[in-house]
Amino acid sequence: MRFLKDFLRVFFPNLCVGCSNELLYSEKVLCNFCSNDLPIFKLDDHTNNIVTASFYGRTKIEKSLSFLSFNKKNTTQKLIHNLKYNDRQDIGVYLGLWFSDLLKSNHFMKDIDAIIPVPIHHKKMKKRGYNQVHTFCDSLGESFNIPVYKSTLLRKSNSKSQTSKDRYNRAETIYKDFWLKDEATLRNKHVVLVDDVITTGATIEACCKELLKTDNLRISVLSIAFTENS
Repeated sequence: MRFLKDFLRVFFPNLCVGCSNELLYSEKVLCNFCSNDLPIFKLDDHTNNIVTASFYGRTKIEKSLSFLSFNKKNTTQKLIHNLKYNDRQDIGVYLGLWFSDLLKSNHFMKDIDAIIPVPIHHKKMKKRGYNQVHTFCDSLGESFNIPVYKSTLLRKSNSKSQTSKDRYNRAETIYKDFWLKDEATLRNKHVVLVDDVITTGATIEACCKELLKTDNLRISVLSIAFTENS
């Protein structure tokens, strides 16, 4: 078996997503240098942080955290791009398990009843073959023994990328994009809504507006990354 792996590595080398150097057998997704250099946010305060502050006056959120800082051309951007567009779902698992270990030390998940990934439209799902946050959510769910609700919140429209729009125009575009399919399942629960990257926060805001139609629902937010100075 080791011989076969060595043979395959000659023709299909396992490369670091960050620097493109070949990974050692003990390394996954990122080499030790890139993983040590990853811009991880401090996770010591659930309610008084840059992510939570971005939603002040916009929607009601109990607490929120993001794992990584996102900037163009940094390692986080490379991870998200490969996860989202190159079918590198192993990146979602890798980051989800890493984030889970950090969350265990700060008790963020102790009162969470369910995990809800931000949905993508079914046409985009069919074309891409997957929702880029599902493996990340699955890793969180398995680590904390919390169910992941993948079909409770749905996306109604197949809108184009919103990355070039400002917060106001994003919000206007996606305000009615989401549909809560199963309200009864969420009543009296505390859920965590999970996205890949929070930029303006318009997607999370739109999801919350739909979710909060549920009686006595509490919402917290997690994301793989957060774009500073957005």
